Amino acid sequence: MSAALRRPVVRASLAVLAAVLLLAVLGGRLAPLDPLAQDTAHLLQGPGAGHLLGTDYLGRDVLSRLLAGTGPSVAAAAEAVGTALLLGVLPGLASVRFSAAPAWVALRAVDALMTLPFTLFAIAAVGVLGNGLHQAMLALGVLLAPLFFRVTRAAALGLDRAQYVEAAELMGAGRLTVLRTHVWRKVLPTVSVTTAHALATALLTVASLTFLGIGVQPPAPTWGGMLASDLGFLAQQPWAPAVPTALIMLTVGALNLLADALRDAEPAGPAPENAPDAAPVPLRAPEEARDDHRVHV
Repeated sequence: MSAALRRPVVRASLAVLAAVLLLAVLGGRLAPLDPLAQDTAHLLQGPGAGHLLGTDYLGRDVLSRLLAGTGPSVAAAAEAVGTALLLGVLPGLASVRFSAAPAWVALRAVDALMTLPFTLFAIAAVGVLGNGLHQAMLALGVLLAPLFFRVTRAAALGLDRAQYVEAAELMGAGRLTVLRTHVWRKVLPTVSVTTAHALATALLTVASLTFLGIGVQPPAPTWGGMLASDLGFLAQQPWAPAVPTALIMLTVGALNLLADALRDAEPAGPAPENAPDAAPVPLRAPEEARDDHRVHV
C-alpha cells in the first residue's frame, strides 16, 4: 500500500477524490448563491462576475447548483456501495464455512442477480417502492452485492485451509475469531479494489437515473439532472454540458485509477501446497556443456 501511495497517479487520484469529498460535504455551504433561486432577468447567461459558470434556463446559478448537487450524487453512490458491502461481504465470508448445499444455493442466487441490468432494475424498484433516490440506491446495492459476494468468497476460499488458519483452529480459536483475525485481513485488499470500482459504477448509474429524472424530485440539483437540462439548450449554451460531464468523468476516472493502483499493489499470494513443482532444468551432456564455452569465429 505504501508503495502505491508514492505513485504520482495515485496521489493525483486521491487529490481529486478528496476535493470531490470536500465538495460533497461542504458544497451547499460553499455555494455563492441559492441553487434554487430563479432570476428571469438573466436566463442562459454566460460566465461572468456575478455568475462564474453562467446561469441555466431558469436563471439559476450553475456553480451553486453544481456545488449543491455534488453531495446528493456522492451520497447516493456511497449508499448503494454500502448496501452492497453489507449484503455481499459478510455472506461471502460465511459461505466459505457453509456446507455444500447452502453454498450452492447462495451461488445460484448470486448468478441470477448478476444477470439483471442495473438501470432497468432500479427503474422497476422505483416504480414499485416510489420515486426516491434511497429506493433506487437500495436496488442498486442489491445488484452490486453479488459482485462483492463472489470476490470475497473467491479470496477467502483459498485462505480457509491455509496452514496458519488450521494452526489457529488447533489452538482453540473460534470460527468468528479466525475469520476476523486471519482471513479478513487477507481479503481486505481485494475488497478495497472492488469497492473503488463499484463506487465508479454507482456514480455512473446515479448520473444515469437522475439524467432520466428518476430518484430525485425537481428542482433538487444533481449531476445527471443538470446534464439533462443543459442538453435542451445546446444552441444557446453549447459549452454548458461540459461542466457536469467533466466532474463526473474526473471522479469516475480517479476511482478507476485508484482501483487499478490498489490491485497492482496487492502482494502475490502464496503458491498452493498442492501446486506442481517447477519443471526441472534438463541436464546436458558434457559435450554440450563444453560447446557453450567454445569461441566461435
